[in-house]
This record gives sequence, structure tokens and C-alpha cells, in this order.
Amino acid sequence: MATNAIAIAPRETGLAYYANIFGKEAKYEFVRMLRTRVFSLSVIGFPVMFYLLFGASNRHNPFASYLIAGYSCMGVVSSCLFGIGMGISLERAQGWLDLKQASPMPRLAYIGAKVLTCAAFALVIVTILAALGVIIGGVKVTPLEYVQLAGVILAGSVPFTAMALVVALLVPANAGPGIINLFYLPMSFASGFWMPITYLPHFFQKIAPALPTYHLAQVALNIFGMAQTGSMKIHWEALAGFTLLLLGTAWIIFTRGEAKA
Repeated sequence: MATNAIAIAPRETGLAYYANIFGKEAKYEFVRMLRTRVFSLSVIGFPVMFYLLFGASNRHNPFASYLIAGYSCMGVVSSCLFGIGMGISLERAQGWLDLKQASPMPRLAYIGAKVLTCAAFALVIVTILAALGVIIGGVKVTPLEYVQLAGVILAGSVPFTAMALVVALLVPANAGPGIINLFYLPMSFASGFWMPITYLPHFFQKIAPALPTYHLAQVALNIFGMAQTGSMKIHWEALAGFTLLLLGTAWIIFTRGEAKA
């Protein structure tokens, strides 16, 4: 008995193939998060709103420059914690993560798209804050300072991506926003996102160096010459150390969870 066979050409799996997958996943993730108003309006809206309130009232004051750096750090941290941490936790609860894992899509594309999306939101925040600083804050932000700040914020997204992974593995989806705000807001305040560390109570000044947000703020503030005295190398080393610690923690939690499953 004759049978008809249809020959299917093997699909290329080279660099261009994977780059196309990463690009599409990142594009759709960015559009999805942009359309999720709870995320986009809060992550972009809060830093912008606060700068409109406090930056405008400190026009032609060095504090207006300080707030550009501080609120840019605030934007990237909130973008990572809510976009990656809360996002993965919610998708895990809904079963969407299981569907993604069952699909032939490379696993790295899933988390890579979320990281790129959060970095893109962070760049949007930096751009808007720099523009507001020039327009309403009377700040002179040079192109070099803008590029340096954008670079610091992009690099700073790495440790908070690692923190977001820990949050995604530990925090229940229904309690995510409350739990994240419970440590994110105090951590931001104690790290000097809102005002210089020297203006904070002595207790916060003592605990600030133990927080990754503090080290990110100091590196960003150094661009405008407003960081505390000391070598920036220490802050970069601290951020690298926090990244490795948090990634290790996320890996341990994940492997133990798979072993129990």
C-alpha cells in the first residue's frame, strides 16, 4: 500500500532564530506591561508625580538634581520588583508559567523578556525625569550625565532582578503588592531616594549601608557630585555581592521546590 509522506524542512536554530524569539517575546511583554495600567501608571507615574511635586518646588536648587537620581533609582527598583517579582508570582499562580515551560520556547527568553521590559521602563523613567529636571527644575543635565545615569540605572537593574526572582518564588500572588511595598518603601526611604542620608534619623544612617538600594543611590548621585564621600568601587562591589547572594538564594529555593514537586 502506497503512503504519502510530507517532508518537513528542518528549522534553523542558529543565532538569528533565537534572537528573533527573544525580540518577539520582549516586544509582547513590553506591550502587555504597558497596557497593564496598574503597573505602567504606578511604576512610571509615581516617580514623575513626586518630581512634579518636589522638583518644581526646588527649582534652581541642587536638590532638584538630587531628586532626578533618587527617583530614577526608585523607578528601576519598583519596575523590577513589580514587573518581575509580582509578574512571575502571578503567572505562576495562574498556570501561565507552566504553559510557558511546556512550550518549545527557550526558557531564558521568558525571564530575558521581563528583564528587558523592566530595563526599558527604567529608561523611560530616566528620560522623563531628566526632561522634567531641565524644564521645571531648572537643572542643567548634560548629555554625558544623562548617558551615565541611564547606564547606572541599567546596571542597577541586575541586583534587583535577582531580588525580584526571590520575591517571585516566596511571595504569594494575592499578597504580593502589600508584601513588596512593606519592604520596598522603607528600604527606599532609608537609602536616600527621597532626601540625603544625612537628613535621616541616626538609625537609618546606620542600616543604610546594608541595603542594596543605598549603594545604587550613591552611584547614581555621584554623577551629579552629590554622593557621600568614599570610593564608588565599594558601592559597585556591594551591588555585585548582593546580586550573587540573591541569585544563589533564588537558585536554592527553586531547586528545593522542584525536589518537593
